[in-house]
Amino acid sequence: MKRISRISRISVTSRPTLLGAVVMLALTSASVAAADDGRGPLGVTAEVAASRHSVRVGALFGAGRVGRPAGHFCTASVVHSPQGDLVVTAAHCVSGTGDLVFVPGYRAGRAPYGVWRVTSRFLAEGWSSGDEEDEDSDLAFATVADPDGRRVEDVVGANRFTTGVATGATAVTVTGYPDSRETPISCTNRPVRHSATQQRIDCPAFTSGTSGSPWINGDGQVVGVLGGHERGGSTADISYSVVLRGEAEQLYRAATHRS
Repeated sequence: MKRISRISRISVTSRPTLLGAVVMLALTSASVAAADDGRGPLGVTAEVAASRHSVRVGALFGAGRVGRPAGHFCTASVVHSPQGDLVVTAAHCVSGTGDLVFVPGYRAGRAPYGVWRVTSRFLAEGWSSGDEEDEDSDLAFATVADPDGRRVEDVVGANRFTTGVATGATAVTVTGYPDSRETPISCTNRPVRHSATQQRIDCPAFTSGTSGSPWINGDGQVVGVLGGHERGGSTADISYSVVLRGEAEQLYRAATHRS
């Protein structure tokens, strides 16, 4: 069993950059998802409208860069915890040095639900120790706080971080912030197995900045986080996530059972 460590570093994502607007695909009857497969058509990427569910996803910024064009570099989302202050993202988004802030529901330079300072970070030893960063450990949690002492979960709600769900059991909706855009995008599709430890989803236009995007099923469970193989993928149309099993569960416990 790998040990869990807490560190305080930051780095930028290595997702590929795609110039131009998000590609909007024409919808066909064959692409429409079944009701139990999550929201929307399958394999189509579109801009996300603000809703009580979408604002649980936000952008990560270096401190002092909120509202600047291309100021955000990764994505994170609020997950339920007893303390109500937890977000999940990719390890490579938060494993460097420097102060970070999380802005849930960020849109067009605005922070309608506040700017939340990252106060601590939790990464698996497979990522945070030694010279090698294990792509099977590319997952992280962070606690956040705002000056008014509010709990982020009380403000925007939270999804449930869930391990042990079979890859492709249902479709998932992936929501993230490309660093070339000031509004989030999403895509619904059914993940497939890439390897024993990695899962893959086919969704167009998920470029640099979308690392850390949650994969949420129809039950409001986070069953994947964009990252892992090739730090999330070397092309804009195929993205990866660590398969959430024992190490992910141990990491979540470390992030929620703290003094």
